[in-house]
Amino acid sequence: MEQIATGKEVLQGQKIVIIGGSAGIGLATAKSAAAKNATVIIISSNRQRINKALEELPESATGYAIDVTDEAQVKSIFEKIGFFDHLIFTAGEHLQLGDLKDTSLASAHQFFEIRYWGAFTAVKHASPYIRNSIVLTSGIASNRPGKGWSLGASICSAMEGFTRAMAIELAPIRVNIVSPGVVKTDLWSDMSLEEREGMYNQIGDSLPVKRIGNADDIAKTYLYLMKQEYGTGQTIIVDGGASLV
Repeated sequence: MEQIATGKEVLQGQKIVIIGGSAGIGLATAKSAAAKNATVIIISSNRQRINKALEELPESATGYAIDVTDEAQVKSIFEKIGFFDHLIFTAGEHLQLGDLKDTSLASAHQFFEIRYWGAFTAVKHASPYIRNSIVLTSGIASNRPGKGWSLGASICSAMEGFTRAMAIELAPIRVNIVSPGVVKTDLWSDMSLEEREGMYNQIGDSLPVKRIGNADDIAKTYLYLMKQEYGTGQTIIVDGGASLV
């Protein structure tokens, strides 16, 4: 009888590159993948944060510090890494929320530099080396934006459109995207601790699951999209039911 591979066996021995893997959802995904005996490579702009993250990962893990908005650096790092199995992109700066009338065009352009153009550049230069899949990141603002989310909603929608286009262009490489709701990560570090906790409690109480998400909750979705072998061009929403209420 043919044996069905377990989750650990599916990722065992595979090489996974995680851009944004030094903190938050990216680091949680790196830890989860390493626990399945995958070899993880984390990429971030901050060398100190990479070194700290590597302390939480197996000795087989490696890390590189690059500027993902610099195309030459992105091209060079993938030439150095060579062939690998999965690319995950979770990189992004702190959220910029505000009314359209108060948003300068310069800051709007800047907000897209890492989250959209960084992902675009990474996929462009990584795809010749990828054996299996790409998993990108958006957010539920594309479906349910609030006041002040002109930039956030725009970039999430752009990322989801890019994902579908790449699923066709790069086939048979599978390309999918994860759309989280509000999650406890450094994304909200511009807020005071009191403001963050108040937001977490308010949102958590309003959700069907009655709690706010954490990075480990979302990491499971990236692992699922790497392990399954049939879905492509899909947006997987993981929001505790926020899109319903």
